[in-house]
Formats: sequence, C-alpha cells, structure tokens
Amino acid sequence: MKNYLLGLLLGLTLSAIAVQANDAAKPKGPDEDGTLPALVKIAGEGTMDSHAFEYLTELSDEVGARVTGTPSAQKSIDWGLAKMKAIGLQNVRAEKWTMWKGWTRGKAEAELLEPLHHPLAIDAMGWTGSTPANGVEAEVITANLFDLDEEIRTVGKFRGKIVLMSPKGNPKKGFDAIFAQFGDFLRAAHRAGAFAVIGGQGGFKAEGMHLTHTGILGFAADFAIPVVDMTREDQGQLERFLEAGKTVRVRMNVQNTFSNGPVDSANVVGEIPGREHPEELFVVGAHLDSWDLSEGATDNGTGSTSVLAAADAIVKSGFRPRRTIRFVLFTGEEQGLLGSLAYIKQHESEMKNHLGDVVLDLGQGPIKEFQLGGRSDLLPAFEPFLRALANIREIQVSDKIEIETDTAPFTLAGLPGINLDQDSPDYKYTYHSAADALEAVKPDVLAQNATIMAMTAFWIADRPERLASPWPAEKTARMLREKGEYDTLKAFGLWPFGDLGAEPSTTN
Repeated sequence: MKNYLLGLLLGLTLSAIAVQANDAAKPKGPDEDGTLPALVKIAGEGTMDSHAFEYLTELSDEVGARVTGTPSAQKSIDWGLAKMKAIGLQNVRAEKWTMWKGWTRGKAEAELLEPLHHPLAIDAMGWTGSTPANGVEAEVITANLFDLDEEIRTVGKFRGKIVLMSPKGNPKKGFDAIFAQFGDFLRAAHRAGAFAVIGGQGGFKAEGMHLTHTGILGFAADFAIPVVDMTREDQGQLERFLEAGKTVRVRMNVQNTFSNGPVDSANVVGEIPGREHPEELFVVGAHLDSWDLSEGATDNGTGSTSVLAAADAIVKSGFRPRRTIRFVLFTGEEQGLLGSLAYIKQHESEMKNHLGDVVLDLGQGPIKEFQLGGRSDLLPAFEPFLRALANIREIQVSDKIEIETDTAPFTLAGLPGINLDQDSPDYKYTYHSAADALEAVKPDVLAQNATIMAMTAFWIADRPERLASPWPAEKTARMLREKGEYDTLKAFGLWPFGDLGAEPSTTN
C-alpha cells in the first residue's frame, strides 16, 4: 500500500509539473503578461482624446501633396519633426538619404482628333518623360500587354505612333512579372521612336468614374518616353474605335521635368525609450510621401497620422515600455521603398536589436488582419493579443507577406514586417488619384486604427519575452521562396540573397 501511495503521489506531482510547463509554454495575453493596465490606458487616450483626424487635416490642407524630393515634401518632413517634438517624443531627428533623381509634374493635355473631336482626360505617370515642346499628333495603335515578348520583338511598328496598351487573351505571366516587363517594353518603345504610351496602371485601365491615377512604373525607375493614364471612359472609347477598324488620331502634349542629378530626402524619426532594454527596438511606421493629383489623404496620410496619433496616445498614457518604440515616417516609398531601404542600411549595425516593424498603408478602411511577413512562428503569440482586442474590433492574423510597402525591407532583413491589412473597398478609386482627399476618410475609423497601432506597438515592446529576433539570411530566403516571392523580388532588383534558399536545407 505504501508503495502504491508513493507512486500515486509521484504521478500527481509529475502531472502537476507537466501542467505548469504546459502553461509556461502557452503564449500569454495582456491579462497574463502584465501589459493590460497600460493597454487599457492607451486605449482610453486613443479613443477618447485622439488627434489623428486633426493631424490629417493639417497634413492634407496645410502641407498638401508630398512628392519625394520636392519642396512640398521637405515641408512635410519639417511638419513631421515639429509634430513629434510637440507630442513629446525623444531623439527626434531627420535621417537623410539621397534619391537617384528628382521629378516634377508639368502639363498633360490630350484631345481626340479622329474619328471624333473632343478633349481627353490624362495625367502623366511619375518619373516619365515629355513630348516635344509643342506636343505631337499621331495615330494610335494598340500593344498587347499580355504578350510583351512579341511586342518587344516587333517594336519597330510603333515608330511615330502613340501606343495604347490593351490586355488581350490570357496572360502568360503573373501580374508582377508583367509589370516588371512593362518597363522593358517602355524602354524598347522609346528606342524605336514611339511618341507616347497610354496605359499608366502597368498597362491596365484606370479605376473609378472619370479618374486617372499616377504612380511610378517600377522600383527606382525612370523612363524618357511620356506615359500617361487616361480615364476609363475615354480609354474605352478609343478601344471601341480601334476594334471597329477606325483610324484614331490624338494630339498629346506632356511636359515633365527631371532633376539634373540626385536629390535629398529624409525619414522622420522619434522615440519613446525603453525603461529596461532601451537598446532593443520596435519600429512603428508609415510613408509620409504622396503623389500630387490631390492631397494624399488616404495614401498615406492616414498611415502617417496614425503613427503620430499612436505615439501621442502612448505618451499621454504615462506608461513606458520595456523596450524602445521608434516611430518613423518614411519617405520615398512611392518611388520604390527607398526610405525604408535606406533606414535598414543606415541601421544595419543595430538590426540584431530590432524586433520588427508595423505599418499601416492600405487606405482609409478599418484594420482587419495582422499579416506577419512570413513569420509563422509568431502566430501563436498574436492570437491571445487579438482576443484581447476583440472588444474594439475582430481582427485576424496570418503569416502573409506584403512586399509593396515599408514592411518589405524589414522582412528581407529577417524580421517580422507586420502589415496592418485594411478593409478599404474604395481605396482602388482614391489611391494616386484626384479623389485622394480628406473627404474620403472617416474620423472614427482613423482614430480606431491609430489606437490599435498604439496598443500593438506597446504590447510588443513591453511584453516580458522578446517577440522576435532576425532570422538568418538563408532561413529568410527559403521562406520567401516557399511563399512564392522570389520572382517578384528578383524582377524589381530587391532580392539580396543570391542562391540562398534555393535547395532544401535541414538547418534553421
């Protein structure tokens, strides 16, 4: 009996130890890891005393459009520095970097001459060239966006013509590959003597009613040929005329200006230093630059002002996180993630101390998903945190990767580039267009997004255990290949890993 009781006691003890070990390994939410009191206070400040829409109104109406490398962009940098100082951030500074070439928009006019006569609505794409000073008159012919190999092979037919991009048949490549090759086609068309190209959205039509969109046609890429976006309605009419076999003639005058050399820009940086591990950093970011057909309110004024409002809520809460939170307003995102790439290069020596970054850059809608940039190992840690946010908003979590905003350089550095995906159905109309104005933004949604960003940043920076460390280059490369990102990153010159990750590896 004595041996039986001893065995039973030993079994119960081992079971208890196993349960305790299980509980210790289980990710803890804010109600267990000690971050809840601060998060409650931050949520109150962010919800009840938000300045996010006030900041956005100033940025939209007092600063306005912010094309990187222009005087208006410098005005936005000065504005961001002043705001960070007024909020009470520390170590506020402008971290300068240089862009390969500057660009300024000029006039863009067009009119249909034949078979009818009426004005056409166009806008130039960024970092594209000009027609001769008095414009050109030319016949319009189509090029098949879905067969650029053939169009480049027979590019001589475009000499003296205005080219209308038209996707016909089934695409032979993915969208990103088509977009990358579109740049090759533009250079070939210019060498062949084409006058201009219609098809600014990577060769596709514009979205929205009587809207054009601008943007750059590659990563840090410029083109001597004028490339314009045309409203969907006008482009549709030209396509119908051409499909009916009619001759289409257009007069076009586009005048843009390139700088004579590189131009300066800067990222705007401020911090809340950590109370225990100030050397460890979590970045909260968005891009401050915009395009210039409107105010840049939804791309990305909403993100920039969310960063500032998040900082304001944390400062006013009176709580300091264990680790440093670094708030960064990147510039040059619209020209190819240039500011965030510069940040990674400038801070290369301290990347081992970074925990990752979180970015808001998908329009005016509410946050719907945390995308962890391929870091599936972090999914369990986020689930209890998102349950704690459920009273504010139901948000999902995934390990999806977003490489078209300032999360990408952090992901490439082996860190979680956390993208806050948003429910923004109207963003396809507002981005890069004349509709990108303050009227598209709802103050309550903006305040909620900024509050969630603030709570996320504080939770990551203050939790007892460090959330993440950089993965080795080979592990990062392997993950990106497995996620199908290699071809896109390679096409745009962003793949830094050479042959790493190409073959299966048993190492971590």
